[in-house]
Amino acid sequence: MRHMYSRRALLASIALSPFAARSATPFPSRRPPRQKRKFTSKAVEAKIVEVSRSIQDPELAWLFTNCFPNTLDTTVRTSIIDGKPDTFVVTGDIDAMWLRDSSAQVWPYLPLVKSDPALRTLIEGVIRRQTRSILIDPYANAFNFGPTGSEWDKDLTAMKPELHERKWEIDSLCYPVRLAHGYWKQTGDASCFDANWREAAKLIVRTFREQQRLHDRGPYRFQRVTAVPGDSLPQDGYGNPTKPCGLIHSGFRPSDDACIFPFLIPSNLFAVTALSHLEEIHSTVLHDTAAARECAGLRDQVREALRTHATAIKPGYGEVYAYEADGFGNQLFQDDANVPSLLALPYLGCCPLDDPLYQRTRKLVLSDSNPYFFRGRAAQGLGGPHSGANMIWPLGIITRGLTTPDPHEVADCLATLKATHAGTGFMHESFNKDDASRFTRPWFAWANTLFGEFILHVHERFPALIS
Repeated sequence: MRHMYSRRALLASIALSPFAARSATPFPSRRPPRQKRKFTSKAVEAKIVEVSRSIQDPELAWLFTNCFPNTLDTTVRTSIIDGKPDTFVVTGDIDAMWLRDSSAQVWPYLPLVKSDPALRTLIEGVIRRQTRSILIDPYANAFNFGPTGSEWDKDLTAMKPELHERKWEIDSLCYPVRLAHGYWKQTGDASCFDANWREAAKLIVRTFREQQRLHDRGPYRFQRVTAVPGDSLPQDGYGNPTKPCGLIHSGFRPSDDACIFPFLIPSNLFAVTALSHLEEIHSTVLHDTAAARECAGLRDQVREALRTHATAIKPGYGEVYAYEADGFGNQLFQDDANVPSLLALPYLGCCPLDDPLYQRTRKLVLSDSNPYFFRGRAAQGLGGPHSGANMIWPLGIITRGLTTPDPHEVADCLATLKATHAGTGFMHESFNKDDASRFTRPWFAWANTLFGEFILHVHERFPALIS
């Protein structure tokens, strides 16, 4: 449903906003030359033309034109393996494929696959590559193109030459489920749910159960010789102590930083959603009643544990979600711009947008009660320990815009993103709250493509904001 608002009030807001059109001067494209682009989709190019023409502000249109196709322009490598499509997706300036990032990077293209068979094949190739990767090691977060080894080979864990990094993150297994489920829903094509995928799905469920650690600490441990505390796990590589309760342990957050308390709440909520997707696929496509029952049973167990351990009463806010917990009653209250986050829960399908518990939590994480919500001369927004104090992530600003029905809040997010790209025409990993020219990672395709998804969202839900 479209959000209803006063047209007069909204037009007044647009007229005063920093992203209102100020110049008709064209901006030079920052995309690679056509002959150097990794992949070109007719549907994506047509959508770029359609949406760009509707954006009154030339700089905002330029940002969309640069960012939305960035994953296809610069990060994909396509091939055929055993007669099936294969797509390797790097995250940008790191030549490795993260299960999380690769899923998020191609997700915004899913609505376009019906009109572009080549794009559909590319995304099928991502699903098949992720399936093979999970079968190599369900505990790894990032993979090489082949068995080449990596700079992290000396990590104290069960490394393999196919792995780039072996940080156990719950969301690394949730994102491929989300992508495969979304692809099936968009296309009706269930051919990707072959024997390999079914084996990978069983491995996902088994890994989640292992990391509930109901009877022992499980097979996973990780340590790294480093001066960065967040790059290694304490307690002989198993993480800080917990009281088993049905929640799933995560060694690391989606930022690749170590958890303080191993029950990472947004990732457990994401696991509940992923297990529901798996139950649906097994019951309606694969007709595997036993597997569907196994997924539903684990989902319900995690969901019940969340009811007991994931929330607390915070003065001034009421009952809210914690970010992390340990089962002993200790909880960490903050949020991180990386997704899954508490802020992103409705975007990932983990709760309704108007859920009162989410809304109270959202109020907390977008306030000074969150130690990683920063306010400065350049912007305000979510950051996280990965980039350090006073560094705001565009991912957090975009997620905020994707999870609000308020057109004025959406307008603020657009204005901030436009004002903080530092003249590059792209989103970054993070930028300083007082000086956006101080940023990390000039090539971060996940943030670029998510920005494109945000513009499509605004184009559909809030067209008066850009046209």
